[in-house]
Amino acid sequence: MKKILVIGSLNMDISVQLDRVPNAGETLKGNSLLTSPGGKGANQAYAIGKLGGDVAMLGAVGKDAYGDELCDSLTSVGVDVSRIRHVEGVCTGTAVIMVEARGENRIVILAGTNDCVDIPYIDENMDMIEQCDILLMQLEVPLETVVYAAKKAKELGKTVIVDPAPATADVPKALWAYVDYIKPNETELNMILTGRIDGLTVEEALPQVQSLGVKNVWVTLGGKGVFVRRENGEEELIPAIRVKAVDTTAAGDSFLAAATLSLARGLSDAEAVAYGNRVAAVAVTRPGAQQSVPTPEEVEAFFA
Repeated sequence: MKKILVIGSLNMDISVQLDRVPNAGETLKGNSLLTSPGGKGANQAYAIGKLGGDVAMLGAVGKDAYGDELCDSLTSVGVDVSRIRHVEGVCTGTAVIMVEARGENRIVILAGTNDCVDIPYIDENMDMIEQCDILLMQLEVPLETVVYAAKKAKELGKTVIVDPAPATADVPKALWAYVDYIKPNETELNMILTGRIDGLTVEEALPQVQSLGVKNVWVTLGGKGVFVRRENGEEELIPAIRVKAVDTTAAGDSFLAAATLSLARGLSDAEAVAYGNRVAAVAVTRPGAQQSVPTPEEVEAFFA
């Protein structure tokens, strides 16, 4: 099995369960409070580890209780955290999440130490990129770091996978020439190309994304499934699995982690996406981020 390196964010998630999000100026009563390890990078590394992958992570936390808890959570599922940076005087990243009764969520992120994942830190740990086979990244650490790490990984012949979230209009176009797989949703796909959240259909946008240099695109379409466009221009819609969602917080992270792990195991992209759909379907039936990720045995039992 190939080795996966995740470079990305670590956040402590503070989730409030409520019937609906408040309107401007409105105060509502929440139903429950949950504090749990999160951050897109950490969630993806955790899920890969829990699903049985060989995975290490590069990122940064503060020298505080949240930082210790985040690292302990990753270690508990076998993620190598030996190179995670512990920063003095800067708070660990934090995400405040409002989860509605219907399962939808609203998220506010405080970057904290995630902004300390800089280019010198990558240079200090270049051996980790050299030793991995697949590099997985998101956009919750500085963009210049993501571009730099992707470029170095590509020069070393690694497979580069990027989750373009949170998508912004200022993502350097140079990044995409180094990317083998990208996993946007429809909003992120438009933001990458136009700096807006709408305007292009998926069919219009996909060839344009590939013209920037991205080889393979997996567009998540919610209940419709995942639309795949391959390097050779082939297209395929892989259907979603319908379940009753409790909390969609880690749906995308669980999907991409499972799909990345499948590629590391030598499966086809169609098989990878199908397995990602299965893992995400289980995850959304549970509350929280990392604690919602199933084991391989739980995935099998869910669909038995």
